[in-house]
Amino acid sequence: MHSCQEMRGLEFTNVWLALGLTVLAGLSTGIGGLFIFLFKKTNTKLLSVVLGFSAGIMIYISFVEMFSESKLLLVSNMGKLAGSWINIVSFFGGMLSIAIIDKLVPSYENPHESHKIEDLTNYCDIDVNAKLLRTGILTALVIGIHNLPEGMATFVTSIQQPSLGIPIALAIAIHNIPEGMAVAIPVYCATGSKKKALGLSFLSGLSEPVGAMIGYLILLPILNDIVFGILFAAIAGIMVFISLDELLPTAREYGEHHLSIYGLIFGMIVMALSLLLFITR
Repeated sequence: MHSCQEMRGLEFTNVWLALGLTVLAGLSTGIGGLFIFLFKKTNTKLLSVVLGFSAGIMIYISFVEMFSESKLLLVSNMGKLAGSWINIVSFFGGMLSIAIIDKLVPSYENPHESHKIEDLTNYCDIDVNAKLLRTGILTALVIGIHNLPEGMATFVTSIQQPSLGIPIALAIAIHNIPEGMAVAIPVYCATGSKKKALGLSFLSGLSEPVGAMIGYLILLPILNDIVFGILFAAIAGIMVFISLDELLPTAREYGEHHLSIYGLIFGMIVMALSLLLFITR
């Protein structure tokens, strides 16, 4: 990990890498929109495994790397008692912040409900174009608000430790694909326009680089070991909540229960091995 003095002299390459990863993760919502026009049927088993894989990456990084590193930073700078308390409060504070955002989303507009390509038939059979268009726009807005902290998480982690930022960006990109489908399906059925459906699905992911820019403009000038400790614990809490509340339930809805767990375990194994290889270099 970098010290506070090293952070003062961060090279622009680190910043651009962090911004680039955040943009790629955010724009993956457009991949979900693209899927509904390229494929006629959802491969539910594959999607279940992939979403479980994404959850495995997030959970492993959160507990093995970020939470423990947060505690080391906070304890070394604030003392054992105060540092340990701030570590725990920051972790659950991150969970609370993303839970509040989710709570503000009406259940019937929630983009984290499972969506399949086959839903095109069901949606398009309903002649309520105005309502469908409203659903698509609201879903895109909700995803945009929801993805802000994810963008900040990817950016901050990539700035401090690119070896963690890359797999986090990958995990978030995977979990954004069904969100893109949730936007594109009702918009396409309401307007009949593939361009509008794809455009709005891509647009909904732009809030992640916006979150990264907020992190760059507001957080970067004040970053030090204590701030990093707090942010790492909060990001760990956010990712654990996303995994348990969104990714795993959605993975089980798409496929068999065991498939999502197999994906989860495989994601943890891949993450553990990749970190081990990075350490031994």
